[in-house]
Amino acid sequence: MADYADRDVNRSLRERLAEVQGSYERIRDGLAQLQEQMASLTVTATSSGDLVRATVDARGQLTALALAPRATEELRVDELAAMIVATARRAAADAAQEAATLVEQYSPAGTTAGAFIRSGNFDDLLRRSDEAAGWRPDRTGPT
Repeated sequence: MADYADRDVNRSLRERLAEVQGSYERIRDGLAQLQEQMASLTVTATSSGDLVRATVDARGQLTALALAPRATEELRVDELAAMIVATARRAAADAAQEAATLVEQYSPAGTTAGAFIRSGNFDDLLRRSDEAAGWRPDRTGPT
């Protein structure tokens, strides 16, 4: 009877290993596509009144900035600067959302990379590992 149990366990382990290997291969094959999509990802945000247009890449870095000719006529320098910053931040937040969605499409179910991209919080990145290990972060902070 023990021989049958061992065979059943071995068969089950082989099936699980084949499933994990297949999942890994799908993810690995998709990484080239993901890399291409991330490299070409750009997001443009426009301010109210169409005075500022900011374009960022997948990492949220400003790649283009356009100002309407009337922007310097209608706004003080400090107002224009604030509008540029706000518009670039909105574009960067939208880019993070799009990048996270792309990463989630190529990630195994239950991974937290997308949440980390959205938030930038390492707790989001490590949450699944923490849960598996039964670890709970100390929320009281340093004393």
